[in-house]
Amino acid sequence: MTAPVTWQSAAIRSLGHDITVPVRIYRPKNADAHAGRLVWAHGGSWRSGSVADWHPALADLARRTRATVVGVDYRLAPCHPHPAALRDLLAVLAWADEQAPGEPVAVGGDSAGGTLAASAALVRRDQGRPLAAQLLAYPPLDPACRAASYHRDPRAFPSRVVLREAWRDYRGPGAVEAVRAGEYSTPTEAHDLAGAAPAALVVGALDPVVDDVRAYAHALSRDEVPVRYEELPGIGHGVFLASTHFRSRLATAYRDVLAVHTTQGVPR
Repeated sequence: MTAPVTWQSAAIRSLGHDITVPVRIYRPKNADAHAGRLVWAHGGSWRSGSVADWHPALADLARRTRATVVGVDYRLAPCHPHPAALRDLLAVLAWADEQAPGEPVAVGGDSAGGTLAASAALVRRDQGRPLAAQLLAYPPLDPACRAASYHRDPRAFPSRVVLREAWRDYRGPGAVEAVRAGEYSTPTEAHDLAGAAPAALVVGALDPVVDDVRAYAHALSRDEVPVRYEELPGIGHGVFLASTHFRSRLATAYRDVLAVHTTQGVPR
């Protein structure tokens, strides 16, 4: 029998704005304090999706990781372009810090949410408050979608055309100014990656973003960030919601990078 997961809704005040960010908090009955709190940003090309849509998958992720998983209903583009979603995610991470002092706090996300999570990990590094881990499921990383993997299969999801349009909506007119202020729309905008949280990146070999994700894993390793990279054969994009196998691999990767945090004393 699998351990049950309880959940509740809450609202967190966003950074610098008189608005609140809805979240759902998933607590497995067999929670392990060492697994900490995993703040999760859902996918949806930055323009769609919600924690309600991701509910079964997030509950399952909590059960598999034995972590308290916090799903974030961040503001969506194009009505709320960058850095709105990033600020919402950072606000929830700051709240998670306060909820259980001494426990590890990590960030994660799938697809567009993985992009946000990777950017948030770098902002927290820049603030002198690095996270315990970052768990990235097939994040898009290049707004121009230039890698060869975008061209291998014209039927693959998401198409290069659709993804570039999503990037334009997400980044909006203020992206350059936001990046200058240290609010990255993609982690590849950072000058270096050293000191970022230990990272796990999981992507399917048939995913159009696979080349960029692989390159980012190499870049993290080059800058001496502990990295676990896993490329799953026969798998495409967007499988987090439907695939228990994929979530199981994510959970294993999460435990591995948290172990790095514990053994190396990486500051939270």
